[in-house]
Amino acid sequence: MTQKIFNLTQHVATPDQIADGVVELTPEIKKEIQALLTIEELPTREELTIRAIKLREIARVSGCSMVMIGGAPFLMGALEHELRGACRMPVYSFSKREVVEQAQADETVKKVAVFKHTGWVKA
Repeated sequence: MTQKIFNLTQHVATPDQIADGVVELTPEIKKEIQALLTIEELPTREELTIRAIKLREIARVSGCSMVMIGGAPFLMGALEHELRGACRMPVYSFSKREVVEQAQADETVKKVAVFKHTGWVKA
């Protein structure tokens, strides 16, 4: 049985991540996560701590002991700290980039980078 990993990122989990145990909660909670991870102005240390605490509490509700995180690097340190304090293991998705060539209707070729999840990096 694959261990459940809560998605605490702005992005919807990919099919590869879901196959590797990633779960989401409700669309409303996803919107709250996205709002907490979106920082439009220069943050203070206090604001980053408050956001990390709120995100930690969402992770607790998930019931998962592992949490996929990602986002602004200046927030991740505080988030890692809060998650560890709540007995949640923060992990990052490791992806490999594959370049795929796609033939176009006008006989040109378009190169597209596809990122494929291949595992977890513990924080």
